[in-house]
Amino acid sequence: MISIPHKAKQFLVLLIKVLIVVGAFYFIYNQLANNDKLDWQKFLVLFQKNQSVGGIAFILFLSVLNRFFEILKWQNLVGFIHKITLGEATKQVLGALTAGLFTPNGIGEYAGKALFFEKKDTRNILFLNLICNGIQMILTVIFGIFGLLYFNAQYNVITTKTVALLFGLLILVFSVPFLLKKITIKGYSIERLIHKINEIPKPIHQKNIFLAVCRFIVFSHQYYFLFLAFDVDLPYLTVIATITSVYFLASSLPTFQFLDFAVKGSVAVYFFGILGVNEWIVIFVTTLMWFLNVVLPVVIGSYYVLNFKTKNPI
Repeated sequence: MISIPHKAKQFLVLLIKVLIVVGAFYFIYNQLANNDKLDWQKFLVLFQKNQSVGGIAFILFLSVLNRFFEILKWQNLVGFIHKITLGEATKQVLGALTAGLFTPNGIGEYAGKALFFEKKDTRNILFLNLICNGIQMILTVIFGIFGLLYFNAQYNVITTKTVALLFGLLILVFSVPFLLKKITIKGYSIERLIHKINEIPKPIHQKNIFLAVCRFIVFSHQYYFLFLAFDVDLPYLTVIATITSVYFLASSLPTFQFLDFAVKGSVAVYFFGILGVNEWIVIFVTTLMWFLNVVLPVVIGSYYVLNFKTKNPI
């Protein structure tokens, strides 16, 4: 095996860190500067009309709260193998978010978190991150299905037959893993996964679910309050059902973190279009959600990436 000199390793690590940060900022700039659907003049007119220091502070507070719940989730789960401080959990979550910005479905986030730990812990960290993200996805599916049903009951977008078919498919999807749980592929099986999940104490799972629900409530209502700020006057339940439907359907599509707002935006335009909301408002609200909950954390995460010292050597 070829041995890489220590100085060369240091340079390689620095180069990777700089490339991650530069790449993240390039993609952010590119999406904001070259999106022809963003009418900044309309936004400035509406902003000047409705600007409120309290309102802006409240929306920013929801962004902090959203990411704070994610940090608490990670601190709680990692506590199963290592006790870490809130500061360490913050560094790991935000640094990994930056690293995963331009990877499909944020896969780079898994590797990013693993690098903060010893090599022997890599499998456990990847597994815990799967649990961390998995509960959020399950909640998105559950709330999304109820949202779709409510939305469909109001606007009859799809037929009853199609709804029944979708439920049948969902039952099949959730049933198959249990029917095939004993089948082993390269030493891994659903049964083994369930066993590993059960190894984690119930209080950790319960706290993880509670924090995930809190996080879902926060970012879905941040979306709702932004629509209110743009003078969208629709019934509360209708807007919330539409938001949960958008998150559910958009999360089902493979995408990159830096394109997340574009995917959610296109789905949101369709659903809110049915409600009669102007397309430019939907695009702006979706973009602001992306900016507040991805871009701002990535800016902070870039600091952690540049100051990162790996425990998992290259």
